[in-house]
Amino acid sequence: MLRRTRTTKTLARRIDLQYFTRPHPFRQWRFWLSVAVPVIALGWLFTQRAQRGQQAYSSGPLSRSHAVFTRQCALCHVQRVGIFFEHVSEQDCLTCHDAPQHQANQAFTPKCSSCHVEHKGAMRLAATSDASCVQCHASLKTRGGRPRFAASVRGFDDAHPEFAPLSPGTTDPGRIKLNHYVHLQPGLMGPGNQPVQMACEDCHRPPSAAHDSWPYAISQLQVSIRTNDEPSPESSQARMLPPRFDRACAGCHTLEFDRHFPGQQVPHDKPETIHAFLLQRFGDYIDSHPAAMRESEPPNRQLPERLRAARVAQSFPEWVQFRVEEAEWLLWAKTCKQCHTLNFGEGSLPVVEESNITLRWLPHAEFDHRAHRMMSCTSCHARAISSRDSADVLLPGIQVCRECHREAGASRQAAEGRCFECHQYHDWDKARRMKGRFTVPELLGTAQVSPAPSRE
Repeated sequence: MLRRTRTTKTLARRIDLQYFTRPHPFRQWRFWLSVAVPVIALGWLFTQRAQRGQQAYSSGPLSRSHAVFTRQCALCHVQRVGIFFEHVSEQDCLTCHDAPQHQANQAFTPKCSSCHVEHKGAMRLAATSDASCVQCHASLKTRGGRPRFAASVRGFDDAHPEFAPLSPGTTDPGRIKLNHYVHLQPGLMGPGNQPVQMACEDCHRPPSAAHDSWPYAISQLQVSIRTNDEPSPESSQARMLPPRFDRACAGCHTLEFDRHFPGQQVPHDKPETIHAFLLQRFGDYIDSHPAAMRESEPPNRQLPERLRAARVAQSFPEWVQFRVEEAEWLLWAKTCKQCHTLNFGEGSLPVVEESNITLRWLPHAEFDHRAHRMMSCTSCHARAISSRDSADVLLPGIQVCRECHREAGASRQAAEGRCFECHQYHDWDKARRMKGRFTVPELLGTAQVSPAPSRE
């Protein structure tokens, strides 16, 4: 058997040295493609320039709030000799948004574009990353004095302090006496001596539901005192209204004052107003029922400490005086005292302590009850079921919120838990009123934008 010997020289003779000189369809297609792509790109750029289009300079779609500026890059970006610079200046943002300072004592003020990053699509610019907040709040420093807030906060999931109203020793400053445990018991005696089962929404509702039917309301009750709880047009619809007597309490806690006026009630108002009301009602009654003066005044068994011998008035004014005294004793010592704290000074009428109902427990954070309406009230406010003291703070703790609002992992779902969900950087209540300067053609790119006026 013959054995063929292959040498390097023999193998090299098999290589076609003229391979690259011969035409080939694939090489021709690649050549023309490498020429056509730059030509097409340059042609598109020149066409955009001729049509005054600016899509060639865009690094991505704008957010929803700025989507109308898509064809007008010059509204935000500095333009020189047809070239748009990368960064937007603070002056350009302040042309439309005169954002107030975060804190007067802040040691560092970030640039607008460092927190609000554009060209990321239809997103909320307010949905900033936690890194924007942590750059200061991870180790909070001020220009002078100690910080008023937690000096180290790195996130909500595990490095956020407990809510301030739940700190040890903090109590509810409200002066209304209310036992939540009693009011949530089954078989509670309600209007018409019928057993009822009360629920949280019988007393606590958002402003949007304030005009719906209230199960324990008395619409004809004269109410002059307000707890400043009615929402103004600019107020948030996300907060709960505090309970009000005429719509949450009056159906069960009646303000009846005398047997001569069955079913009638005194106004839920200041003692001076109630006193004037009683004088007027009893005065009118004795004028139309003069025989009532000869009736002896029976002892008031609703107040055992008030038991005394029967009195017979000798004149109309004296009869009115006796009836007003008894009615006020019933109100001050029993009816009103159930909920209010009364201070008796030198005068004959008591001074009622202010209700002092807290309208907003977390003044430095935002909470939207509407976003949580699919949940039962007691799933968060669990302490309300067993609370017997009105001084109890019934807010849910931070651990309750973390059950849903946390960092989402690969194996678990979570609600939004970044800082912006609850906190605002800018206090827009202090923003300066701005005057718009753009026209519709300027925004749509069909007219030249006039130069911005100086802020000096």
